[in-house]
Amino acid sequence: MSSLNIVARNSKVFAAQICRNQQFGASNRHASSSAKVGFVGLGNMGGHMARNLMKNGHPLIVFDTVPDSMQAIKKEGATLASSPQEVASTVLLEQLASVLTGATLASSPQEVASQTNLIITMLPASQHVLDVYTGSSGILGSVQKGSLLIDSSTIDPSVSQQMAEESTKVGATFVDAPVSGGVNAARDAGLTFMVGSPDQSFGKVKEILDKMGKNVVHCGSVGTGQAAKICNNMLLAISMIGTAETMNLGMKLGLDPKLLAKILNMSSGRCWSSEVYNPVPGVLDGVPSSNDYQGGFGTALMTKDLGLAQNAATATQSPTPLGSLSHQLYRLMTNSGYAGKDFSSAFQFLKQQDKK
Repeated sequence: MSSLNIVARNSKVFAAQICRNQQFGASNRHASSSAKVGFVGLGNMGGHMARNLMKNGHPLIVFDTVPDSMQAIKKEGATLASSPQEVASTVLLEQLASVLTGATLASSPQEVASQTNLIITMLPASQHVLDVYTGSSGILGSVQKGSLLIDSSTIDPSVSQQMAEESTKVGATFVDAPVSGGVNAARDAGLTFMVGSPDQSFGKVKEILDKMGKNVVHCGSVGTGQAAKICNNMLLAISMIGTAETMNLGMKLGLDPKLLAKILNMSSGRCWSSEVYNPVPGVLDGVPSSNDYQGGFGTALMTKDLGLAQNAATATQSPTPLGSLSHQLYRLMTNSGYAGKDFSSAFQFLKQQDKK
């Protein structure tokens, strides 16, 4: 028998085995270290998260509305599909001959759902999540029964709860798992995930999230992950503004910014914004402030998260005076040309106020 015939025969056997494996229970597929994962949302955070899954041996089927984001991951081994039919016709061959960093590009969230039962979404806001899950080309339109849907967006907790209810109707499980840590942590698989999920689903959720982060915390039922995240981001905004004000004042008093940051970080004023994500250009390498505030976590997104926190504060009658002031400042920044800059640009914004 020729070598070509042997390869063809073995390929058929392996393809048949793949088909049999795909008939196993959902729990086995979720637990597999090489299970195909759907990923929707390849922005500053999602792109790194998706790559870490590929590094851990997971073939991906991905979708994003930004062509450049799709093309960037395509260069790392992805193949571009022009239709769901084309993806379906190549799935077995890709599983047969894929490299660990392989990914398939989908034409819609619905196409992603038709090709895998484990999907992660990382989207900007509540409306994007509603569109991706329940829109005309949404995930729930073709989701497989038994699918696990993990949403790492930061959105209104009530929207997460609504998506969980809609997912249950079609036999899928939806959990919220927003993240903290920033772009560098996303790149280095050092994120913290705050998970709202049923107790029986958390083990499966943690297994996949462990490949993208170092801390995976079960907060309670669906929606509690979002609650933890908006509380965290309110504090983050307050501390970033405080760090920016402090650094600006110290520099005006004649202190070298690196020296001042060193003192703060060995004193009681130490915080994540001063130590890990300092807002002054040149104090730290590899952070947005040293890259003209490009990349990172956008001011518009921080403004959105602070709005969620203020909505929650109003609903629960919780006094948040500093949270409210932070929201006002970030809204002003968003309307003053800072929407696309990293939220640490609060330092630059405050400096410019000095000149007025």
